[in-house]
Amino acid sequence: MSAGLTLNKITSQKGISIAEAARRIADLGWQPSYVQEAMTFPTDYKIGKQPRDPMKQVLRSYFPMQEEKDNRVYGALDAALRGDMFRNTQPRWVEWMKLFLAIIPFPEISAARSMSMLGRLAPGEELRTGFTMQMVDEFRHSTIQMNLKKWYMENYIDPAGFDITEAAFGKCYATTIGRQFGEGFITGDSITSANIYLQVVAETGFTNTLFVAMPSEAARNGDYALSSVFLSVQSDESRHIGNGHSLLMSILNDPDNHLLLERDIRYAFWQNHAIVDAAIGTIIEYGTTDRSKNKESYAELWHRWIYEDYYRTYLLPLEKYGVKIHHDDVGAAWDRIVKKNYVHKTAQFFAVGWPVAFWRIEAQTEKDFEWFEHKYPGWYAEFGDFWKWYARKSVPGETNMLFDQEAGYVYPHRCWSCLVPCLIREDFVVDEVEGQLYTYCSDLCRWTHKVAFSGEYEGRPTPAMGRFSGRRVWEDCYHGWDLADVIKDLGFVRNDGKTLVSQPHLRFDDKDMWTLDHVKGHQIQSPLVLLREMTPEAREKHLAEYRAGFKIKPFA
Repeated sequence: MSAGLTLNKITSQKGISIAEAARRIADLGWQPSYVQEAMTFPTDYKIGKQPRDPMKQVLRSYFPMQEEKDNRVYGALDAALRGDMFRNTQPRWVEWMKLFLAIIPFPEISAARSMSMLGRLAPGEELRTGFTMQMVDEFRHSTIQMNLKKWYMENYIDPAGFDITEAAFGKCYATTIGRQFGEGFITGDSITSANIYLQVVAETGFTNTLFVAMPSEAARNGDYALSSVFLSVQSDESRHIGNGHSLLMSILNDPDNHLLLERDIRYAFWQNHAIVDAAIGTIIEYGTTDRSKNKESYAELWHRWIYEDYYRTYLLPLEKYGVKIHHDDVGAAWDRIVKKNYVHKTAQFFAVGWPVAFWRIEAQTEKDFEWFEHKYPGWYAEFGDFWKWYARKSVPGETNMLFDQEAGYVYPHRCWSCLVPCLIREDFVVDEVEGQLYTYCSDLCRWTHKVAFSGEYEGRPTPAMGRFSGRRVWEDCYHGWDLADVIKDLGFVRNDGKTLVSQPHLRFDDKDMWTLDHVKGHQIQSPLVLLREMTPEAREKHLAEYRAGFKIKPFA
């Protein structure tokens, strides 16, 4: 720039003030005038007011802070090895980490991808820096989680399962549930998926169960590695919550958005409940060996963090802005956990399908029975005999039941919306969408598919809203297959080509291992395929029997 050319001269030539010139210089979000703008990531929302960054995030301070966190994480892993952590860590817990660490990096990566959507949509520049930093956060989270998985694999007595988690994630009968969770961050309406589903509900409401309760339970089982990693992850969530709340407040300013907000908060809360509570509740309750009577159950944790902290202090205040909150949905979720044994039925389903898993599932013992009965009165009458039957499987070939049918278990239908099995049988729903029959775990999941995810919502066109499509149901993919062939196709076989990766016990001697020969001869059938093939009369009879439930045979 010429020495004689000053900012004053520039502004005088252009006829603008110094303040306006400075504003233009600082504005990095300029739009070229020579092209027609198109919406890269579609949304049906209107975003008028520029959201503010409540954390005032600055890159110069951000990266040193995150580097220090990483140094502490990897230092903790080194210290755990020097302290011979695996001599004291409970194998039951580490086995469930094969499942957990197969699932969780995918939602983290999906969350990173979703931040590019919000950064592109949000007006103004202030919060875009926050979204960018959150994107980097999510990449960091997935990286340290993947490294933790590698660390377990290198040091645990039975690494089988850890070594295939990325391949297993997308096709396991259980991890498809986690896939539904993570894909919800990046599909459909960008505000619905990235802001409401991820930031406003998942991160604000449910990360305490993921990133606080899990580390606490890990420490109780001698696993200080996971505690270090996930508490480090949780330390970033306050900024993510702030990002989400700021954009939410911007959206709230336009009354035209309120109808969509009501829809999306309802859908997102129920999906998070159905998926997160099923997975994390099961791992916390059934992956632990700590049965201290003063330890909080998952139901108690849920009431403290989801009901008191999230619903009462975050969701309820939104009503003063004119957004309807469906209080009955929160109550229904609570009832499913404390009255309808949702978590325990999920754990039962996981155990039933152990041959097509890639982690070991140990039978619960009398010590576990006592604790469950103390925390969930009536638990033993419903689940005690099931786990006694399951314990017989510690001897290969002792029983060769397919999905525990010999014990009286009735394999469940799968929910088309959340992909969690329809485990609370009395709430089972069947409906038609676009001429095709579908099954749902609850009326809210039916509403999600048929109403919320339609091209029109209460008379308002919603072209940006997502759709459920593709081969979503695991059982449909293997309908008519022999169980042994399914396991081989999944790749859940050890290096000898015959021994299953998963085992229904924690024994490590080769003679105690189940092989393909022990499970062959049993055919996988999809309940949905069979339901669609039934006559109307047979279907009604089947539905009545299904909703009536089943009872496990007494164990002799």
